Amino acid sequence: MKVHIGKLGLALSISSCLLVPCFSWADSIGEPGRSSGKPNPLNNVYFGEQHLHTVNSPDAYSMGTRNTPDDAYLFAKGEAIKKNTSGEMVQKKTPYDWAAITDHAGYMGVFPQLSDPDSELRKRGKDDPIVKKLLSGDPKQGDEAFAELAAGFVVNKPYPLFNDPEITASAWQKQIAITNKHYEPGKFTTLIAFEWTSIPANQNLHRNVFFRDGKGPEAQFSAFDSDRPEDLWTYMQVQRESGLQVFAVPHNANLSNGLMFAPRNSDGTPIDAEYAKRRASMEPVTEIIQTKGQSDTHPALSPNDEFAGFELQYSHLIGTNPPVLGRVNYSYVREALINGVGYQEYLGENPFKLGIVAGADAHTAFSDNEEFNYSGVHGNVDATVKARMSGAEQTAGEAAINFGSPGATAVWAPENTREAIFDGIVRKETYGTSGPLIRLRFFGGWNYSDSLVKDDGFVKNAYASGVPMGQDLPKMPDGAKAPTFAVWALKDPDSGNLDRIQIIKGWYENGYPQEKIYDVAWSDGRTINPDTGKLAPVGNTVDIKNASYSNSIGDNQLMTVWTDPDFKPEHHAVYYVRVLEIPTPRWSTYDAKAMGIDPPRGVDAVIQERAWSSPIWYTPDSSLVKKASFYPNLHQIFK
Repeated sequence: MKVHIGKLGLALSISSCLLVPCFSWADSIGEPGRSSGKPNPLNNVYFGEQHLHTVNSPDAYSMGTRNTPDDAYLFAKGEAIKKNTSGEMVQKKTPYDWAAITDHAGYMGVFPQLSDPDSELRKRGKDDPIVKKLLSGDPKQGDEAFAELAAGFVVNKPYPLFNDPEITASAWQKQIAITNKHYEPGKFTTLIAFEWTSIPANQNLHRNVFFRDGKGPEAQFSAFDSDRPEDLWTYMQVQRESGLQVFAVPHNANLSNGLMFAPRNSDGTPIDAEYAKRRASMEPVTEIIQTKGQSDTHPALSPNDEFAGFELQYSHLIGTNPPVLGRVNYSYVREALINGVGYQEYLGENPFKLGIVAGADAHTAFSDNEEFNYSGVHGNVDATVKARMSGAEQTAGEAAINFGSPGATAVWAPENTREAIFDGIVRKETYGTSGPLIRLRFFGGWNYSDSLVKDDGFVKNAYASGVPMGQDLPKMPDGAKAPTFAVWALKDPDSGNLDRIQIIKGWYENGYPQEKIYDVAWSDGRTINPDTGKLAPVGNTVDIKNASYSNSIGDNQLMTVWTDPDFKPEHHAVYYVRVLEIPTPRWSTYDAKAMGIDPPRGVDAVIQERAWSSPIWYTPDSSLVKKASFYPNLHQIFK
């Protein structure tokens, strides 16, 4: 294995021992303490799901899903479960360490009551026209009823019977009870959560809301209560004042039509310092990828990023027919992170100081993050290989092949408990992947040695003299010239080798956002082209017809210590890591092989899976900062 270490990407080579480093990682990476039952002060990595829907979500129910929260937790734990929409047994190859079910707060658990003649919904709705249509057995009438109910989310007008607290409260309490039943401290963690599904005029502002304890709030807050994020934060503040700890995670910024990270609040007024501070407190992380696409960046925003076009097939606003393309600006995480440091310079507060997570958003109760194990994410519509390959459209108006496989969230924490997982996310020592369980460490400091990542005490020393992902660099010491970063990545044993590690830097200069991508570690002895500044592609071993690949290229592990060669101490800056695998087959290529057909057009047959770290921020001493007279990206107000 070739490992690249050096202040400016200097390449050195050291030996390796398959998937486990030759040198002792017992005290550095932390994995050996994983099952000891004792907290590991250097933290273990725990993979899990933070975005999942079951039969209790109205849209999942409408698509035929009948698998339950119990099924979801058992599947995440590694058990084989029968998928009701296909009749097949499904099972993860690698179980998760933790999971949260985020069924929609609006109408949560109401539709399953239709099948219970003794339920409150059936008793009170015996003469209700919507209930009659849903129980008619006529698919056309059922679709009409669901369409009418779904329209209420867009215009923020709930159907009174289905939104009655007496009907919805019991479902929420059952959800909490099931979540607590599956919590096994030290072995498998569950978090109480729900989704707030705000979608004004089909513009996605969804958030998932998480609680630290086993009690949770008496009631959720749905978009029917308010579709304004600021009102959700008020609800969360009330919960905090009652003694609960809570945070929210925005998702699908890519489908927000520029609203998710806009330079204004919901009433159209510009972001101010108070808003920025409040938002950062309520939303410490954001979801970077899920089945409806990635929200890292877009080629229109990052034209010099040759990997920006990953999983962008889902391209229009949810539920629009004919399809309406959304605004790209203010809809992606990288732009938000960079604008965030602009706000830090301009306002003294950063509303987008965001860590990174990933998820499924599957409406099946199953988080099948493995490309080779994909079984669909939307009930009956894509439950079988034939259905997925047929080109049939989802209820949201998107073809099944345009949905990606679920992402995964990794949390560095001392132990596998609710408190530790929750706290790890809040402090942003988290990262997201497009599915593979890639191990990733990222540290920043001012005096890391080039040999740090080779040392037995790598992680201990990195913590002691710097900060992990999700934190601010320590104050720049006298004599320091530029920050140094230590990064280590280990492949998922069931996925492709690693192609490269990149550090993505964003900063503001003279009022304008800037970004630059650095290849800092790579496999196979390649070199950077001095004319283009680009690293040569790693190659491609994928046999598309057979949906197979070879790990004869790439490395199982990459690591480096890197110093920013373009550092200017007067500029606020943000740094995060992107790890790329070698090319491997997309789930649709595996499905095409199963049917004996060519992979479908319109989607990539081959992809490069990846991981994104939470950032590390640099804030200069105020005496060094020269504010610009105008910040176009931060002042722009649009209707």
